[in-house]
Amino acid sequence: MKLISWVLALSAVALLGPALLQGAAAEDAATAKAALKDAKGQDVGVASFTQTPAGVLIRLSVRSMPGGEHAFHIHAVGKCEPPDFASAGGHFNPTNVHHGMMSGPGHAGDMPNLHIPADGSLDVEVLNTAVTLDKDKPNSVFHPGGTAVVIHAGKDDYTSDPAGNAGGRIACGVVAQ
Repeated sequence: MKLISWVLALSAVALLGPALLQGAAAEDAATAKAALKDAKGQDVGVASFTQTPAGVLIRLSVRSMPGGEHAFHIHAVGKCEPPDFASAGGHFNPTNVHHGMMSGPGHAGDMPNLHIPADGSLDVEVLNTAVTLDKDKPNSVFHPGGTAVVIHAGKDDYTSDPAGNAGGRIACGVVAQ
């Protein structure tokens, strides 16, 4: 009898649940966005953040970017002053560890390189398990001073401290709710 009840419950979830559960989860999840601009102030994309049980899902959509491999990081200051975006500070690193996933856990703001096609457009999702949207946590992207998303001119070598030898900053967006 328990097996039949379990099968019926699973069947109901399979048929009706995904839409209901997905809507409930989406409504309850904390979210944030960052509008990315290039050094000339032109809109080049958006990063959307959604808190999940596994970490923060970042959906990045960029256009008009140079093709090739580019470092993609969360930086420690919520400022994006062109043309070099130095105002965004260094990588978000609340645990004060060495940069690079090939050197250990890396900074909370370290993420995999982007591989932008020649046409300059890319839509990608990245899960960052080292950050949160929970304002009460030390690894929150909403710490005092805020954070920013930065795309670099070159690729991250995943080892060099403090920034992965990734070159200049070519796009930046402040993370906001």
